Amino acid sequence: MNTDVAPVKNKTERKSKPKWLRVKLPTGKKYTELRSLVDKYDLHTICTSGSCPNMGECWSEGTATFMILGNVCTRSCGFCGVKTGRPETVDWDEPEKVARSIRIMKIKHAVVTSVDRDDLKDMGSIIWAETVKAIRRMNPDTTLETLIPDFQGNERNIDRIIEVMPEVVSHNMETVRRLTREVRIQAKYDRSLAVLKYLKDNGIKRTKSGIMLGLGEQEEEVIQTLKDLREAGVDVVTIGQYLQPSKKHLPVKQFITPDQFKKYETIGLELGFRHVESSALVRSSYKAQKHIN
Repeated sequence: MNTDVAPVKNKTERKSKPKWLRVKLPTGKKYTELRSLVDKYDLHTICTSGSCPNMGECWSEGTATFMILGNVCTRSCGFCGVKTGRPETVDWDEPEKVARSIRIMKIKHAVVTSVDRDDLKDMGSIIWAETVKAIRRMNPDTTLETLIPDFQGNERNIDRIIEVMPEVVSHNMETVRRLTREVRIQAKYDRSLAVLKYLKDNGIKRTKSGIMLGLGEQEEEVIQTLKDLREAGVDVVTIGQYLQPSKKHLPVKQFITPDQFKKYETIGLELGFRHVESSALVRSSYKAQKHIN
């Protein structure tokens, strides 16, 4: 049982962030250069729009994250700050635009993610595949991670990702089994596990998933989730602290201590994960360039 913090007595109570969640402003020559290019060419990265705490570190390593298929999601997860509603029509020029952004920024390792597009027959998988192809054509030396939705478990849609063979394919579990219905609403714990297993069973060399803590999960539940991910063949796992995007989103129930994050990292490595990134400020793409090895 996780006993490192006291439970929240009032569900709506806003907890003060502990000192280990303080973020230093990104600095450095590489960061400044990339920030200038992003502003000059109006490039869209999750790094900037999501105000990621690791932006300076990742950019200095030549890594950036891009979101495709618009910025409106068909799902309404209780933790996510992305807008929910009716998405715009698909921009079929988007693959070339993303590939061009990667070339302009001279990105060595790109992470591509997207909103859920349950409104589309192919759930966006065709644009996904075309984006990977465009990046390959325009940036042959850039390695890729695709952080995909579950495509409702549809194997034909998942096959489109497998066919273009990104170096890493990631799909986030986000939370433990008990909290999935509350946190991810339209998603299913076992379906996500099945997607990850299907990817591994069908030739994806490196699979990856991520979970966030502080939503009321217990230690034994986190460990069971790690075991479930390993059983599905997942190679890399990221574990970070959930932070409430707005008052409308799920509250933070607890701030996990650095020692507890370290404990989960040790357990993950003992379970056989190739890489475990576990600390409060870890996000899905943190140190992503290292996960291809």
